[in-house]
Amino acid sequence: MIVDCAIYQDGRRTDGPDDFSEALDKARASDDAFLWIGLHEPSEREFDLVRHEFGLHPLAVEDALRAHQRPKLEVYDDSLFAVLKPVVYESNSDTVSADELMIFIGDSFVVTVRHGDSAPLADVRSRLEADPQILAHGPTAVLYAISDAVVDHYIDVAGELQVDLEELETEVFAPSGTGDSSNTAASIYTFKRQVLEFRRATGPLTAPMTRLAGAGVPFVHQEAQPFFRDVADHLTRVNEQVEGLDRLLSDILSAHLAQMGVRQNDDMRKISAWAAMAAVPTMVAGIYGMNFDHMPELHWGWTYPAVILFMTVAVVGLHRQFKRRGWL
Repeated sequence: MIVDCAIYQDGRRTDGPDDFSEALDKARASDDAFLWIGLHEPSEREFDLVRHEFGLHPLAVEDALRAHQRPKLEVYDDSLFAVLKPVVYESNSDTVSADELMIFIGDSFVVTVRHGDSAPLADVRSRLEADPQILAHGPTAVLYAISDAVVDHYIDVAGELQVDLEELETEVFAPSGTGDSSNTAASIYTFKRQVLEFRRATGPLTAPMTRLAGAGVPFVHQEAQPFFRDVADHLTRVNEQVEGLDRLLSDILSAHLAQMGVRQNDDMRKISAWAAMAAVPTMVAGIYGMNFDHMPELHWGWTYPAVILFMTVAVVGLHRQFKRRGWL
């Protein structure tokens, strides 16, 4: 569906024809005007009119309709095609989800195609309309503003993930050790999957932003290079944070598995110690429980209390030895 359609002249929104062809002709008739059309999950039939009017490349149109694309930047004869992946962090479920945002830039037009509900286009359009000086730079300003908004939100999501990671570290390295080991391992693995989902959105975007920050990209003003370099710097910081999160998660998982191994060894030592203490009276009772007529001290009057005393002393002695060695 068409969310918004407007002509911007000298950075200010103006009323234009409802027909795309007439609106584009009106925008191209002036050097300081361009047409911005916003679409949300359009069908093939809805997008067909836009494709014909703006001469969009079939491969780019196919990517825009099917979605599920990696962040990228493609240059065609009549347009520039960029794919971004805005992310959303759900604090209630601690999950990261990524939507898709496609941007077509050409001669005096911008077409944005949004898949999902997290793309910040409404806020970006409002901020640009409130600042005509920036919007007067044309489609390049729209591409920069959208990229900057998406990357800035990456920084916010990375900060929230960092907070969750600190909470997970506290849980794993808690001195009590009373937490459920299986649940903790599952939490670490789930968190690692969220970081991987985040990384799929931020990592591939580095090459497009670096390319936009350089020279020679069609439909992008050279004066915008410093601004795209700023976005690329922010993206680099986000990628470093994501790599740090991933490394820390791997270290936390390794530490958790090591803790589980230590706890299992402690449990085995305790079991072995109690088994050794139980073996002594069992052995003595087994020997004197045999039905032989001729056994040493079998008919002595003090044999029974002596054997009980021996078993007690042996068990107490073993207990003290195991306690001293830290097995109990």
